[in-house]
Amino acid sequence: MTGMRIGIIGCGNISPAYLNYLQDSSIVKVTALADMLPEKAAERAKEYEIERVYTVEEMLQSPDIDIILNLTIPASHAAINIAALEHGKHVYAEKPLSISLEDAKHTLALAEAKQLRVGCAPDTFLGAGMETSRKAIQEGQIGRPIAATAFMMGEGPEGWHPNPEFFYAEGGGPMFDMGPYYLTALVNLLGPITRLSSSAASLIPERIVKTGPRAGTRIPVHTPTHFSGTLDFADGAIGTLVTSFDIPGGSTLPRIEIYGTEGSLLVPDPNYFDGVVKIRKYGSEEWSTVPPAFTGAANERGKGIEDMARAILEHREHRASGKLAYHVLEAMHAFIASSNEGRHIHLESAAALPLEAAFRSSVKAVLV
Repeated sequence: MTGMRIGIIGCGNISPAYLNYLQDSSIVKVTALADMLPEKAAERAKEYEIERVYTVEEMLQSPDIDIILNLTIPASHAAINIAALEHGKHVYAEKPLSISLEDAKHTLALAEAKQLRVGCAPDTFLGAGMETSRKAIQEGQIGRPIAATAFMMGEGPEGWHPNPEFFYAEGGGPMFDMGPYYLTALVNLLGPITRLSSSAASLIPERIVKTGPRAGTRIPVHTPTHFSGTLDFADGAIGTLVTSFDIPGGSTLPRIEIYGTEGSLLVPDPNYFDGVVKIRKYGSEEWSTVPPAFTGAANERGKGIEDMARAILEHREHRASGKLAYHVLEAMHAFIASSNEGRHIHLESAAALPLEAAFRSSVKAVLV
């Protein structure tokens, strides 16, 4: 076999981004779609000329599928991931890996027992913007990294999403929705997180849908919508991360900045694959643009599953891995636990991420 066959479960809003990228891949081929709403799968299949439309159970049992791409809502991630593995298929999920740490642990243990792969979004850290940032740090352009700040500040998805209830349910909020992009980027740039502390709250207890046929509908909030935390990284750097759905006026704060002993690095929005990287050296009064070290596009959603498929065929580790996703999930839970318990939370999964091998290796060796 020279490539791998993908079956997608979940044909909602995010699926076109994956299909647009994967349809040109020489490593994988999307051959089947499934959704709880069969008409939605049929519509996507017609739009992208996909060969088969299955029920979820038919998809899981099909011998013609190598990898399940799980694009369901977060509350369904664990169940679909586990079912895919139980049916002998590799699985790659949208973020987060699951809502609970227990389900995520079970998923990884099952994959190891069956010698199958688990991958998980986000894969934006594989894009040109973030890889250029990482290369600059690896080359010592800002010296030794000592600190970082990251901000995701917005008014909340009720302004653009027609059915935003799940964003305000357990497993939602700015930390579980957007936190994976920022935490994955920070870990990729600075290494594993060893401990963190935070404050979290639901500062606006009710939201109003502002678009679509349900405009005006009121939504109760059941999860924190503002987080502010401090992170300690294994290499010694200290980071600050704020994520919020409580900023109706917008913000001018940078997405991510990394501070080193010889300068500072302005990192592009981790929600996207491209973006301009800027640097300000010690003694300079101006920011300058770091020449892009890699080429890429604004949408390469699917790069992570493509790398996983290639890694399976090449018998190597893939980068958007289940272990990385679990580490990020543990950090997100730690933000809540730290606020509730008023203490630092130490992350057990930091030890499972080899700092040098996983995060300081040459990007050139793994980029596609």
